[in-house]
Amino acid sequence: MRYRYFICDVFTDTRFGGNQLAVLPDAQGLSDRQMQQIAREFNFSETTFVFPPEAGHTRKVRIFTPSIEVPFAGHPNVGTAFVLATTGEFGVIEPAIDPAIMVTFEEKAGLVSIAVRKREDGLIGCELTAPQRLSLGKTVTAQALARAVSLTEDDVVTRTHPPQVASVGLPFLIAELKSRSALERARVNMDGLDALVAEKVTPDVHLYVHSRDEFDLRARMFAPLDGVPEDPATGSANCALAALLSHYDEKPDGSFSWRIAQGVEMGRPSTLEARAEKRGGTVEAIRIGGASVMVSEGFIEV
Repeated sequence: MRYRYFICDVFTDTRFGGNQLAVLPDAQGLSDRQMQQIAREFNFSETTFVFPPEAGHTRKVRIFTPSIEVPFAGHPNVGTAFVLATTGEFGVIEPAIDPAIMVTFEEKAGLVSIAVRKREDGLIGCELTAPQRLSLGKTVTAQALARAVSLTEDDVVTRTHPPQVASVGLPFLIAELKSRSALERARVNMDGLDALVAEKVTPDVHLYVHSRDEFDLRARMFAPLDGVPEDPATGSANCALAALLSHYDEKPDGSFSWRIAQGVEMGRPSTLEARAEKRGGTVEAIRIGGASVMVSEGFIEV
């Protein structure tokens, strides 16, 4: 059978930047094995497969890396909403002055709400709300984190938080580095990642620095054991980062926002806009969004 697909670049307004995504807008009839094979064939960090809803929402969406299915991810949701909007599945998208169209995807991690609107520059922007509240997991030493990414213990900052697992639907080990130079020098050390796995800590590592330039934060994410050596734009990790920073902020209430750069070191610069709401000391809503651009479309034989 032939299945239509679209390829888009997510979290960018420039073609061949951002994070690549393949979307199959009508995946009915595909088995789990076939979806995994297709994701491996595209070999992007993720490929999405869209189905009719099962619980009365907009669509059911399944997300595969080249090696596994994941319950939630950021750029696949933003990109899938963009593709469906661009191809007319949500009707006519009016200019930015009109209210956003709200859609909801049914996923393994829960319901993912996405606001879709046409921006003033003519591009379609999408912003998702994470399907789960912040959950915190294990911490590791600065030394263990540094070993996993070929840095020194002195490169790791623990003033706000230690290297810690955080999730809003998908867990990442998040660590702050002291400089952009340290961020640029980070490289995967498989022995260090294996040591994390042995301690039952996720080996998906999200690193960030406070950049204080045109961006608030700069980040890199490594997940080689999931078939993603490095990801140019990770919405789920930056959602978790936004929630983590809000959690550790001393203010019990407030609205927080960050402009985040990722993918620069890979030659695929990405821009992610993260927001969080905190009430009574609890992080209640975490959102991330950005623009996308269409790259190609075609058919794949299965």
